[in-house]
Amino acid sequence: MNSFEIHGGTSLSGTITPQGAKNEALQIICAVLLTSEKITIKNIPDIRDIRVLIDLIKKFGVEVNQLSRNDFEFKSEKVNLNFMQSDEFYALSTKIRGSIMIMGPLLARFQKAYIPRPGGDKIGRRRLDTHFIGFEKLGAKFSYDDEKKFYSVKASKIKGNEILLDEASVTGTANILMASVLCEGTTKIYNAACEPYLQQLCKMLNNMGAKISGIGSNLLTIIGVNKLNGCTHKILPDMIEIGSFIGLAAITKSELRIKDVSVKNLGIIPSVFQKLGINLEISGDDIIVKKQNSYEVENFIDGSILTISDAPWPGFTPDLISIILVVATQAKGSVLIHQKMFESRLFFVDKLIEMGAKIILCDPHRATVIGLEQKSKLKGTVMTSPDIRAGVALLIAALSAKGTSIIHNVEQIDRGYEDIDIRLNQLGAKISRVDS
Repeated sequence: MNSFEIHGGTSLSGTITPQGAKNEALQIICAVLLTSEKITIKNIPDIRDIRVLIDLIKKFGVEVNQLSRNDFEFKSEKVNLNFMQSDEFYALSTKIRGSIMIMGPLLARFQKAYIPRPGGDKIGRRRLDTHFIGFEKLGAKFSYDDEKKFYSVKASKIKGNEILLDEASVTGTANILMASVLCEGTTKIYNAACEPYLQQLCKMLNNMGAKISGIGSNLLTIIGVNKLNGCTHKILPDMIEIGSFIGLAAITKSELRIKDVSVKNLGIIPSVFQKLGINLEISGDDIIVKKQNSYEVENFIDGSILTISDAPWPGFTPDLISIILVVATQAKGSVLIHQKMFESRLFFVDKLIEMGAKIILCDPHRATVIGLEQKSKLKGTVMTSPDIRAGVALLIAALSAKGTSIIHNVEQIDRGYEDIDIRLNQLGAKISRVDS
């Protein structure tokens, strides 16, 4: 197990390019199972969760040709469905939550799919009902083997239907969408997730010959086709990493240029950071974060305390709530952080309090942050990364802190961020990876 040793309190400078989007890559890689033809995917992030997923589909018999570090070719001509009965399948698919999205493609193409309870971050209850209710609406039969701990869906034929999702689940929408493209007839998905990565999946499927309309809205209409073709697809830059870099620049009093961010796909992310008083400049498709000695939180128009909360797209992504919370600890003013979607995501704040932050954890979903106005630095400490996003939030806190910090279990950070220590060190950070 590796740890990071961080010597904080140093300003950074330079240019950094975000990696490909993890959450898009998980969907796109699962979609290669929908066709026997070759698919080329560019800008895949080289991170642990993605490597596990690629290894998983290789074990199914998918031919994988790595063209460069971040570009791959896939061909799912021969798929070994018996692999789903193996211990190795169980071990790999339980490592990541994204493995759930192989079910839609397998159901569509082969009329059956199995999966154990998938892994992923322990950030609260993350139910799978939306996926399986959607599959049942398409005509599949769902069952759960309590002894083997396996979910299964089977169908002699799946047919289009009107489906109202009980929640705008991104992975649920992606899974049902991928099952629908090869259905007989027309499927309408109401209350569909509409974030940019889901839009990217729709565009890729259409390039493969699918007939999907309503892209970018919460109503997707899919006219089923008999066969999908190959295509080439490029993954968007990771909006979570972009937001992480904005927050890092602000709290460490640094000036950074974040390159090729696909501004049009960032939604309200830049404006939420600006509400904390962070000075951003959009230059072409780059974001420049200006060096600031302090940043002041805006209040609402009526003078009440600013509240930042997460919501389904186009609302603020829950994956950046941890970053916002850390950045707010050094702002001038107070802010209420409301994490609505996951009840365990704020539990890392005890480490920030230990570092000297002024945070009141109101309940599992809400925390009030009283900014230190950059006058009282956080202090280095020893901590453990509980999940991907909290891990990076703690890393950002450590980089701004006075003294040395140790973060254990950085494998969690590696699941979502490509060479984060190396890339930040190139900007002037002082991060050492050590065996713990």
